[in-house]
Amino acid sequence: MRINQFAVYQVKEEPAYRHIQFSSYEELLQKKVRINSDSYNQVYISRMLPGETMEQVHERLRKKRPKTFQGHSISTSDVYVMNQDGIITSYYVDKERLINFTGFFQRHTSDALISMDTVGYVIEGKGGTWVSCENLIVEGKKFFLMQSERYGSDAEGVVLAEDGSVVVDGCREFDEKTVNQIRIFLHPPPETKKPDAKPEETSVKISEEENCWPISENAEEAHNKKTVEEQQMDEIERRINSLPEPRTINGRVSVLDRLHIIQAKRAIREGKKPPRIGAEQKVKRKKKQ
Repeated sequence: MRINQFAVYQVKEEPAYRHIQFSSYEELLQKKVRINSDSYNQVYISRMLPGETMEQVHERLRKKRPKTFQGHSISTSDVYVMNQDGIITSYYVDKERLINFTGFFQRHTSDALISMDTVGYVIEGKGGTWVSCENLIVEGKKFFLMQSERYGSDAEGVVLAEDGSVVVDGCREFDEKTVNQIRIFLHPPPETKKPDAKPEETSVKISEEENCWPISENAEEAHNKKTVEEQQMDEIERRINSLPEPRTINGRVSVLDRLHIIQAKRAIREGKKPPRIGAEQKVKRKKKQ
């Protein structure tokens, strides 16, 4: 059964959390306030409509709250959590947009070694030290994209489980290929036994040159279509790789730049124009003056 649902979380109505309520995402970043589920109550949960995006859900709930919605009207500081086939994604409701972020659920198992605070981590068989840069929840389990502290995004990363197990070796982000490898890690295919005797030959011959079934006209069309799709994916990958690196300010990588880079990657995959990043934004502001 496919999972396609979402939940709405709102800040707890308690004095201890008033500094979070109705604050913009950037304000919380500047105050170094972490956005996690300990500060929130779930006020609504529902299925998503077929093909519906989180932005469409947001607009739908802003216009009309369902009768089972237990909180106030949708506003800044609310959080959407989307579950699509076990992939958990969180969105912060900012003043004019939804911001994808990680770390909303901070539950750790007793044997957890990796978190979003992990730095200077040594991976067996890998040189140098590593730092957590992104995390993803798949089927209720956390996975962390580790980046080389020396080479940063110039080198391929490694995905680790909370206990430090290597899940994916050689990746740069949580793309579709990486998520599929995580699913294989969670559900390894059963071992197949070698047959004792050779199967009987059938009357259908297999092409020796291609080592596959003879290609029909429809199959050839599908093959050509796949080639076009691969070219499009290559172009998306090229545009993503051409994005600038986040700035280093006072010895620390700009969190805001990293956020803009994540938003730019999403825009490129969706065929939209990516926002300007870091130094490019500064140049644009100078030109307007």
